[in-house]
Amino acid sequence: MLSIVTLISGRGSNFEAIVKIAQKERWPVKFTGVIANHSAAQGLDFARSQGIPTFVIEHRDHVTRESFDAALIAQIDKLGADLVVLAGFMRILTPHFIRHFEGRLMNIHPALLPAFPGLHTHERALEAGIKEHGATVHFVTEGVDEGPIICQASVPVLEGDDAGSLAARVLAAEHQIYPRAVKWFLDGRLRIEGNQVKLQPPESQLFKL
Repeated sequence: MLSIVTLISGRGSNFEAIVKIAQKERWPVKFTGVIANHSAAQGLDFARSQGIPTFVIEHRDHVTRESFDAALIAQIDKLGADLVVLAGFMRILTPHFIRHFEGRLMNIHPALLPAFPGLHTHERALEAGIKEHGATVHFVTEGVDEGPIICQASVPVLEGDDAGSLAARVLAAEHQIYPRAVKWFLDGRLRIEGNQVKLQPPESQLFKL
C-alpha cells in the first residue's frame, strides 16, 4: 500500500477533497501525515478528525530555507512517503528538496499553465480578458510552475466575474482533478518523458468543466 504525505499552510481544501474521494472510492492508500509550516493551518483540524497524524514545522524557527527544508525532508522520510502532495503550501522549496522528491512531488496551480505562473492568477486572467481559465496539476521541478503537467481543467470566464467568483469556480475544478491525478500516480499510470507526462493507458488529461 502506497503512502501520501501532504504539506499545507492553510485550510488544505484540496487535501480534504483527496481524502474524501479516497475514502469514497476505497483507494488502497495510507495518509501517513500532514505537515504544516505553522500551527494555525486550519487543515490540521480536518486531518486530526480523520485520524491522520499531524506535524508542525514552524518555518519561523529556521534561519534559512535550507534548514527548514532539511527538517521537512527528515520528517517526510521518517513517514515513508511514496508521494508528497502540496495542497496550498505557501513556501518556496529549495532545489535540494525538489531533487530529493523528484518524480513524486505534486502540486496544483490555479491557472492553465504555462499561462499565469506565480501569484494573483485570477486577477491577471481577468486583466488579460481571456475566455477560459482553470487549474493545472503538475510535478514540481526547480522552475516555478514549470514542471511536467499531469492534467488540467478549464472553466469559462463569465461576464461579470471578479477575482473572487472566478477563484471559486477554479477551486471547484481543482477539487475534481487533483484527486484524479493522485489516483493515476497510485495506480502507476504516469510516465514522465522529458517535460511531459504520458498517461498509460491513454485518456484525456484535459477536462472542460
